[in-house]
Amino acid sequence: MVISFSLVLLLGVVLVLMARSGQIKWGPAVVAILFGFSLASTGMADPINDFLQSISDSVSSVDESINSSGR
Repeated sequence: MVISFSLVLLLGVVLVLMARSGQIKWGPAVVAILFGFSLASTGMADPINDFLQSISDSVSSVDESINSSGR
């Protein structure tokens, strides 16, 4: 839960920064947000969450192996 909230916050900040800097206009940003909400209610939500969870687990295991070998 913490990782998904952090990811949503990070992607939200990136989207706002891109819109404010002019790299993406507000219209496409709103479309991207609405697409994300629509995608979350489809059958693709579980595979996407599983994929992101596997990436999170991989990063965590690499971090643990680095910390354990550094002691």
